[in-house]
This record gives sequence, structure tokens and C-alpha cells, in this order.
Amino acid sequence: METMRRDLKTFKKNLKFSDLTESTLAEFVAYFRDVKTLRTPRKKKGDREEYDHDDITGLKNSSIEKKLRFLRWFLNWATEKGYNTNMAYKSFKPTLKTTQKKVIYLTKEEMGRIRNLRLSEAQAYLDPIRDVFLFCCFTGLRHSDANNLRKSDIKGDHIEVTTVKTADSISIELNDVTKAILEKYKDSPFNDNKALPNYTNQAMNRDVKELCRLAGINEEIRITTYKGNVRTDEIHPKWELVGTHTGRRTFIVTTLSLGIPPNVVMKWTGHSDYSSMKPYIDIVDDIKATSMTKFNGLI
Repeated sequence: METMRRDLKTFKKNLKFSDLTESTLAEFVAYFRDVKTLRTPRKKKGDREEYDHDDITGLKNSSIEKKLRFLRWFLNWATEKGYNTNMAYKSFKPTLKTTQKKVIYLTKEEMGRIRNLRLSEAQAYLDPIRDVFLFCCFTGLRHSDANNLRKSDIKGDHIEVTTVKTADSISIELNDVTKAILEKYKDSPFNDNKALPNYTNQAMNRDVKELCRLAGINEEIRITTYKGNVRTDEIHPKWELVGTHTGRRTFIVTTLSLGIPPNVVMKWTGHSDYSSMKPYIDIVDDIKATSMTKFNGLI
């Protein structure tokens, strides 16, 4: 909410609900695309502290869509409360060329590489990071929920969690991997009786990338984005794209690949909308189609 308030104020001072006509909303989109200054530049020019104009100015189309979705939510709320009577936003549908966001997850072989990675003494700080990350990969918990897990939430063969993001109450059965991780830390005196080591999302994102880099998770992945009508294709090693949420995505793809029904997976993850599972189901369908080719040549 604060970010949107700041964006609206920077775009045009003293903006009122009645000012949000379709033409003004179109100007707001243009502001995001061409004017807004990024806090974090998109890329460095080699090792020099030097950036091009495009690196520090303007959002990509996918980011603009997120901004507009939040603005629509806010305006719907304001309309329901009687603060807004201007309905122009309801018919405002700008054309923003985007691609479906690529789901980054780890394969069984890649998870095995992380589990079996031998860390040097200097790299020992990554060991608890690995445990928390693998716990997310094998439970589907978000990083925030793994951080919030308390020893009192462990109920024998399962854990009971009220999620931080959505306040859903979920129960997740434990498996050999997650039992071993919890056992490892059962006597550790963490603050607030926490069950696992705690890390900020920023620190976890940084160190999980390093862990995956050391594990040789180097598959090249092309990411396509649009800024206006300009298409950009960038090739990244997979470890650069891994983050805390990769654990949850890995869990969903793995469980569906094992043939566990989507409705069961949704009970574990707290998803209430079947459509949110569709990208993962599409991935599993592709995996199955690729696996079928292994029968070629047997006869």
C-alpha cells in the first residue's frame, strides 16, 4: 500500500479518485514504463559502477501488471467503502505484452546434489541454510513459515502450521528427510522455541544461490521479458534464478510428478484455487511427455 501511495504521489501530486480517468491511467502506465527510477539497477556494465539509462529507468511489463492488479484491488476496496465513484478503472485494460513466468524448481537429481554437497570449513555456514531450504523442498512451506515453525508445532509424524501469508491452517505429514532435519535441531536453543535456524529472506536468497552454484546447478535457462514492445532475452545459469520460494515450487512439482492428486497437494500447500496449480500441472505433463520418449528404441 505504501509503495503504491508513493508511486501515485510521484506520478502526480494531489491526485484524487475523480482524476483517474482512462487517459490518466494510460499516463500512469507510461510513467511506470518510461519514467520510474529503479532502486536496484537491472544490470551492471562489467565490473564498473556504470549503468545505461534503460538499466535504471522504467519497469518491465510484468512488473507493471502487478502494479495495476494492486491498484485495481485498492480501487475496488475504495469503491466498496464509498470513497470512490469513478468506475473508469474497471474498463481500463492496457495491452502489455508479457510471457508466462518461468517456474524455477529443482529436479530430484539437483536436490540430491545439494544434499550430498561436501562443504569446506569456510563454507560450513551454508549447512543450516541447506537444511532450511531442503525442509521447504520436502514440505512445501514458504520460507516465512519455516522461519515461524516452533517445536510445539511438531505433532509426532506431522506438523501443524498457520501460514504467515494467508493464515491458513494446514497439516503436513513428515517424511524421512524432514524428520532428520528436525531431529538435528531438536536440542538447539533457538529464540521463541523455533524448530529451525532463522534467516532473513534476503540472506536466505543470497546463500541459497551460492549453495546451488557450489552444487553445480548450471543449466542454462532463457528468461524473456518485455519493456513496452521491446523484447529482451537473457541466459542465466539456473543457480542465479533460485531463491527461497524455489523450495515450495520444487515440492509442488515433485509431488505432482509422483502422481499425488492435485487436491491432496493443495491441502499441504494451502492453495485454495485450482487455477494456481495449473502452471505446475503443465510442467508435470511436459515431464511425462519427455519421459515417454525413453520407450523409443526398446522394440
